[in-house]
Amino acid sequence: MRSTRHPVLRPLRRPLGRPLRRPLGALLAAGLLLASTACSAAPDPSEAADAGTQGTRPAEAGRAVPGLRVEVLADGLDHPWDVKPIGGGRLLLTQRDRATVSLWEDGEVRTLDFPSEDVWVSGETGLLGLEVDPEVRSNGRFWTCQGATTQGGGHDVRVMAWQLSDDLRSVEPRGVLLKGLPATSGRHGGCRLLVARDGSLLVGTGDAAVGANPRDLTSLGGKVLRLDRTTGKPWPGNPFIDAGNKRQRYVFTYGHRNVQGLAQRADGSLWSVEHGSFRDDEVNRLVKGGDHGWHPVPGYDESVPMTDQSLPGRQREAAWRSGDPTIAPGGATFVAGKKWGGLRGTLAMAVLKDQRVQFLKFDASGRLKNVRIPDELREHGRIRQVVRAPGNDLLVLTDNGDGRDVMLRVSPR
Repeated sequence: MRSTRHPVLRPLRRPLGRPLRRPLGALLAAGLLLASTACSAAPDPSEAADAGTQGTRPAEAGRAVPGLRVEVLADGLDHPWDVKPIGGGRLLLTQRDRATVSLWEDGEVRTLDFPSEDVWVSGETGLLGLEVDPEVRSNGRFWTCQGATTQGGGHDVRVMAWQLSDDLRSVEPRGVLLKGLPATSGRHGGCRLLVARDGSLLVGTGDAAVGANPRDLTSLGGKVLRLDRTTGKPWPGNPFIDAGNKRQRYVFTYGHRNVQGLAQRADGSLWSVEHGSFRDDEVNRLVKGGDHGWHPVPGYDESVPMTDQSLPGRQREAAWRSGDPTIAPGGATFVAGKKWGGLRGTLAMAVLKDQRVQFLKFDASGRLKNVRIPDELREHGRIRQVVRAPGNDLLVLTDNGDGRDVMLRVSPR
């Protein structure tokens, strides 16, 4: 009988993580190939500006923080935005401004046949978040979040469904899963995707720099949305599932500014990472129906607090915030595996402006315990995304532009 397995199951000749064989140039030799220096045990300096509400503590006794090994898997990238393992040691990769979907295989990056011309690229918007089906090894399905041009000549951000071709050289469209995420100039386009363990697809969106969007429950901007990843319909357990307005039925949480990361912890809790204004980037523990308090009106008044407790109802305070100034965090994932020692269970968060990865430890109730910033990950420029790889290593994407970006694999020494 002919196998029905998708070709991504074919094994590689070499394991994921073998470094590039071609020269990387003086810049990479000087910085990107640094394998290890001492891991800083100092708290994040930004915590000192965190209104005194979330101090740091020493590492847990008996759990040493390991040094890190850093390998370059790919170079010559330009604004890579997301990467996901698809089985067989292969990785799927999006680049924002090039609007390409690529396959990393056996140390090489191959651009797939994909309708890049249909992606609207402007400012912070282009080909953004990527998520793969839990059964991608057999069905080849995945989703992207991307800018688009509407029939009327305007623009929006939308979630698209795709399938890898059998020969892994092209991408076949499977329709629009959700459209109408607001867009203006391209500023604050979001947009991160996550398949949760209950099977739902979470979509973290930006507010498109429109002040009313985050708390307007009929707008899809400034929200975390939850939908069925197959049909695109609102998830049945959403807090406003019975609302008369169809868009409101998608809302899981609201009051966000510009969601850049989504992650699920081992205990099942859901977390978001978002950009602040001139202050207070945030990590939020998400609770169904939660209001996270961003409401910069009238106009787009960025002097208001990121979590404005003067608003009606209950606003949920962030689990971590940067204070003033911001550091511009990106994507994040929770670290798993005993080999990570004192970093096990932390939220590994990409940082763009302050050019690092920081590991945030939260207790079971979601209270911050400590923040650690390894020296090994301070040498690569702006960091856009951190993703868990097979074997519980981490995949890290830089975001420096001009074709200078790389994909790294990070493992404890």
